[in-house]
Amino acid sequence: MKLRVVSRVAIPLMLAGVVGCTSVQTTGAGDVGVARNQYMSGLVSEAQVEQAAAQQYAQTLNEARAGGALNTNAAVVNRVRNISQRLIAQVPAFRQDAAKWDWQVNVISSDEVNAWCMPGGRIAVYTGLIDRLKPSDDELAAVIGHEIAHALREHTREQMSQQMASNVGLSILGAVTGNAAVADLGGQLSQVMFGLPKSRQAETEADAIGVELAARAGYDPRAAVTLWQKMSSLGSGQVEILSTHPSPATRINDLKVMSEKVVPAYEQAKGRR
Repeated sequence: MKLRVVSRVAIPLMLAGVVGCTSVQTTGAGDVGVARNQYMSGLVSEAQVEQAAAQQYAQTLNEARAGGALNTNAAVVNRVRNISQRLIAQVPAFRQDAAKWDWQVNVISSDEVNAWCMPGGRIAVYTGLIDRLKPSDDELAAVIGHEIAHALREHTREQMSQQMASNVGLSILGAVTGNAAVADLGGQLSQVMFGLPKSRQAETEADAIGVELAARAGYDPRAAVTLWQKMSSLGSGQVEILSTHPSPATRINDLKVMSEKVVPAYEQAKGRR
């Protein structure tokens, strides 16, 4: 059987046509220089992702409330919200529209060392992160800023778009080459092609934007280094937030460079306080 040869140029063009991916820049570059173009599928809009996130967030809060685990310590909640609000005030440096998001900040009682920010600005910090890492305000700002950065860059929507492209693309490739087995490798190849490499790239971008948000808010960006050192000392098996991140040594070295780049912004912010 004669196989039709598909070029590396033709395949992305087919994907773009079928999935409707377009090149976008979700944020400004900032002082840290995050300027990568992202490809988003027209099949999943920003509004759709934010709506789904709002529903999921509400469900998460309801479950935590029902279990007596939502905002149980007023002092901790106030601390987390105060730090978060200072960081949120700086988001226009990367995207103006984010200032109008429906930002929400809550603390969930859990032994899990974790924090996250859903699309549209819905933040949760777990008490396990605070109890086990004992972060300073600067260190807590580093982790919350990192999570906010994921939302600003729409990494969740980007990952969904990549997943769609990989699944559709493998189906097309299987049909074009006449090899049905190719389409069956969708899950495995998607993880190799789009999962790990893109995840590391997204984490690096979130680190960069996170340290700048912290610096602009008057938190020492160099605290990101000590924060991740604390996290890595616990090990990825115990820290959910580390499960898809770059190796500790790589991250810490990169953070040292990133944080020094935005120290001037930190010094300027301190002078205004």
